[in-house]
Amino acid sequence: MNNRTLKYLALSLGVLVGLSSCEDFLDRPTEDNYNVDNFYQTDEQCFQAVNPIYNSPWYDFQRGFFKVGEVLAGNYYWGGSPYMTYTMNSSDEDLVNMSASLWSVNAYCNGILENIDLKSGPEVSETTKQTVKGEALVWKAMTYFYLVRVFGEVPIVHNNSAEIAAGNYNEKYKATIPNIYDYILMTLDKAIEWLPEKNATGRIDRYSAYALMSKVYLTKSGYGMDGSRNQDDLDKAAAYALKVIDESGRELVPVFSDIFRLQNNFSSESLLAWHWRGDRDPWTQQNTLQSDLALTGFTEFGDSWGGYAGPSVDLQEAFGEDALSLDRVNRDTRRKATMMMYGDKYEYFWADKGGFDWADYNLNVLEEVQSGTGANQVKHLVGNNNDHVLGLGYGMANMATGLSTHLIRLSDVYLIYAEAVLGNQGSSSDAKALEVFNRVRARAFGKPYDEFLNTSDVATSLTFDLIWKERRLELATEGDRWYDYVRLHYFNPNKAINELRDQARGTYNGLKAFYETGTLDPSTTYYNEVPKPNINDSHFKLPFPDTDLTMNKHLLEEAVEVDISQFSY
Repeated sequence: MNNRTLKYLALSLGVLVGLSSCEDFLDRPTEDNYNVDNFYQTDEQCFQAVNPIYNSPWYDFQRGFFKVGEVLAGNYYWGGSPYMTYTMNSSDEDLVNMSASLWSVNAYCNGILENIDLKSGPEVSETTKQTVKGEALVWKAMTYFYLVRVFGEVPIVHNNSAEIAAGNYNEKYKATIPNIYDYILMTLDKAIEWLPEKNATGRIDRYSAYALMSKVYLTKSGYGMDGSRNQDDLDKAAAYALKVIDESGRELVPVFSDIFRLQNNFSSESLLAWHWRGDRDPWTQQNTLQSDLALTGFTEFGDSWGGYAGPSVDLQEAFGEDALSLDRVNRDTRRKATMMMYGDKYEYFWADKGGFDWADYNLNVLEEVQSGTGANQVKHLVGNNNDHVLGLGYGMANMATGLSTHLIRLSDVYLIYAEAVLGNQGSSSDAKALEVFNRVRARAFGKPYDEFLNTSDVATSLTFDLIWKERRLELATEGDRWYDYVRLHYFNPNKAINELRDQARGTYNGLKAFYETGTLDPSTTYYNEVPKPNINDSHFKLPFPDTDLTMNKHLLEEAVEVDISQFSY
């Protein structure tokens, strides 16, 4: 918690951050024409007040979101990044920004909760108050879910006014990890009570909270356990996931790659997402991931520099792909929708130019193969300005797209249910668990579910390793994989460490000559091995940033037990 967070905390208590309009449901207050005493007077204003939590306070988390979620987990190669080698320290810029962002979101959520209760006018309906507070509570719970999985023990900051009045905001002790999970679940319980079953398109509803609850219980189930998981937590994870599956009316997007296109920003499959605006006025409302992840020259703005990084060799192998081959089998459609390789063409990128051809662009435009892994990123990319216009009806800007970042999807909930039902068993043939697992697979292989059941790819029995790999392929490069390792480390640390140590994290050389000639040179050693990362138990909690340690000395001390019953909403 640092000065930027304190500033955000104060702002969220007083004047809302001035931000311009966004997608229809993300309309926000105009700047400099209101304060907390003349706002919150109508239902519309109350929704405008909560809308910024869907993007701006999360902005500084984006790069850390990807590096922690994917680079640490071995899904992505990122050059000399310390996230490749587990050598991050407390001065790491991405950790500094991540922490500031997460505490800012928490402060903003707290401010919304206070202001709705204290400042809303007589014309505001009780339904609106509860819905807005429920949305803020889900974002608050998601914030702490990230904090506990990134840093471990952290302080609980429940109420902005109380903290400011007490004058001890930077004197707070860390709560224990079980305390934090209890706090997250308490927060979600109240959100479920307040949220409607169906909300406006793109907004958080009760099933968003159920989905997050299922994921929290699945994660919590292994904490402090030795080789097995808490059965009660697993049962609750399954129960909440099943509510989403059976009652929400949500469905999988039929074509996997379509999930990540602009026109599906608010698809039925997306249960919780950051919804961005594709311009820079004001800064922080936009998605900037394309700049970090796309090949040089991918847009007209000169704002993409991610070509020298790319999906790891290890992830390619998980998909059954090999950069030292000219043939792309692509039976699993998720591979092409996740990483672009030799032979891949994309009609949804550069549509005005006839599509994007990865090999042609690398060999003839760049005159090199930028990524040492022989693959580049696909998810989180929009394409050029014309693609943005086709998707949203308006153009993007430098370092700014309007592509939503999906944090929890329905397929994730399907896999949570399958894993929770399997639980501590060696295998399971539970019919419902097999059904939802195979629905994920059927889409991956581009087949209708009933037809897929007659193929050799159908699963007839579930095991942990089978679900574990399926989660990797389904959610690859969506910022989630590291947190799977964190929860695995809770109950099976050796498996988590050994798997990470044994990953193929190296790069290739000589790819350009190979792709131009189609012949591997027998005198060339193509793959560059790298030393196994020296990962150990301590790396599953990342270091607090220096900025936070300077502000709060207690972050270096042991956590204390916190009575969660003292908190209420």
